[in-house]
Amino acid sequence: MLPTKETLTIEFKSDKRKLQNSDIFDAVVAFANTEGGDLYLGIEDSGEVTGVHKDHMDPSTLGAFIANNTLPPVAIRAEIIEDIYPVLKISVPKSYSGIVATITGKIQRRQIKADGTPENVPMYPAEFATRLSDLRMLDYSAMPLLDCTTEDFDPVEIEHLRNLILAYNGEATLLQLPNDDLFKALGFVRDFNGQLIPTVTGILMIGRVPVIKRYIPTHSSSFQVLSGTDIKVNDDICLPLLSTIDKINTYMEAWNPEQEIEMGLFRVSVPAFNKRAFREALVNAFSHRDYSKMGRVRVAVSDDGLTIANPGGFIEGVSIKNLLTAEPHGRNPQ
Repeated sequence: MLPTKETLTIEFKSDKRKLQNSDIFDAVVAFANTEGGDLYLGIEDSGEVTGVHKDHMDPSTLGAFIANNTLPPVAIRAEIIEDIYPVLKISVPKSYSGIVATITGKIQRRQIKADGTPENVPMYPAEFATRLSDLRMLDYSAMPLLDCTTEDFDPVEIEHLRNLILAYNGEATLLQLPNDDLFKALGFVRDFNGQLIPTVTGILMIGRVPVIKRYIPTHSSSFQVLSGTDIKVNDDICLPLLSTIDKINTYMEAWNPEQEIEMGLFRVSVPAFNKRAFREALVNAFSHRDYSKMGRVRVAVSDDGLTIANPGGFIEGVSIKNLLTAEPHGRNPQ
């Protein structure tokens, strides 16, 4: 049975006047760079079946033709579906091996427009890192920032880091290391011909604020307290990660009311939001966000509860359906 409308994974193409081969390649690439899907030749955008052109009636040769015109080659499945008129169905798998382009270098992806209908749009170079990160093929946080040096690390933040390792019973041997060895052990630097070059992680964790703003402009966060439509607190924060988390925790101490509960002879104070759970969620928001995307980590306390949001969707292998059972994978292993 043929579908009646287009979705993110279904596209219709009219073939009454013989669809250009380049349009077929573009559609295949867009599917491969998104979630995969089915391309139907011979169906109008309205869902009316008008039939596939006679030159596209041989699905046996189409697979090789598409593979030879996409990089890396996309292995499709094609079949003729008999209806009022014959329709060619091209099933395109999602690409797990990287970003796919046509042989001419055209790269597209699919998205849903504001009106709920799908479209194919260009995939720009700035989006490559996000796509590869989603596929777990790129650790953006481990990338070296070649214009930076260890002088761009803030001595105050370095000391802050050492104090946190001590306070939270971290690996004691780290405290015995000199700074350069500590940076190497934590992945804060990469060694290039004997010169230590900071990574994105290093600058995020212990970098000077002006350096963070210049080289990682995507890093920012905000803490908000909302009462109905009134804004009680709205603070934008751009500090190294350790100081950012500390500052948000300090805010939360003031906006996390406690209620006393009687338990036998004792009174126990219970906060509205569990402090350990909040800290874990906050750390996850920063460690799993997509740092190649503009946006901010947002923490908001409102009448409806607590919201912690960050830029970036689920990485490959994780969805809303298997969120609780999927094997844990970090977007930024570094």
